[in-house]
Amino acid sequence: MPALSAQDLLSADLSMGTVMLKVGDMATMTRYYTTALGLDIVAEADGGVYLGRNTTPLVHLAPAPGLQQPGRGEAGLFHTALLFDDQAALAATIASAAHFEPRAFVGSADHLVSEAFYFTDPEGNGIELYYDRPRSDWQWNGSDVVMDSLALSPQHYLEQHLTDQSVAGQRQETAAVGHVHLQVGDVQTAQDFYVDTLGFARTAGWHGQALFVSAGGYHHHMAMNVWNSRGAGPRKDTLGLGEVLIQLPGADDVAALADRLKHRGVAAADTGAELVFQDPWLNNIRVSVETKTTTP
Repeated sequence: MPALSAQDLLSADLSMGTVMLKVGDMATMTRYYTTALGLDIVAEADGGVYLGRNTTPLVHLAPAPGLQQPGRGEAGLFHTALLFDDQAALAATIASAAHFEPRAFVGSADHLVSEAFYFTDPEGNGIELYYDRPRSDWQWNGSDVVMDSLALSPQHYLEQHLTDQSVAGQRQETAAVGHVHLQVGDVQTAQDFYVDTLGFARTAGWHGQALFVSAGGYHHHMAMNVWNSRGAGPRKDTLGLGEVLIQLPGADDVAALADRLKHRGVAAADTGAELVFQDPWLNNIRVSVETKTTTP
């Protein structure tokens, strides 16, 4: 498939929006996201709750009674990554998450571009809490950003960065969905769709097992891996990932993507202000014009 021209790349001003999760136990999941992660209910709408910081929704929990949890090897969500403005704000949420349920902590890593801590929510959805190092510190090897997974002690991190002020002001600190990482069946199909069709730029790979993509020179807005899911086919309707929201700055950007999807034979519902479609594994993707109204 021929590479996209520069004018067909997604806008450098792209951002990731609310991640919707289909939930079996709303009370347990809401308690986890509000207490462990320090998020507030910013809206009750669309049959569920929107959780975030200040007025910015980050996660939408939608009740889905009767659905089963996905198998470990199925396509779907690997993790939702919440980005914090500074290390003290990140440390405060690491501390509250670890205190709420220590067994939910599953690892941490210095990725050179970022410092990341990983948790699993009560229904098995992965969560990354992270802080970006300044872009001036990132290194590039051609078009690939240099990333690694170096040891990062959570105890040492909290000793360095956790403060009484950051704990007391945890809920006042902003956060964003920095990226969304998916489990997919194969990396080449992911590249054909997310790079050659949608218009993300490839920013890194990982031994043929993972792909990292972004807009505007970010290290990654989305990633796809086959670490648990190599060969996975289309998803069943299960608990877990319900929808990924990608926000573009203007209607012209959405219209250009609509034309590209049509040209590539990807079916999409198009309202003019937003597109709704599925990737090759039936992950639901919604692309909309970013608005100043942050709550639903």
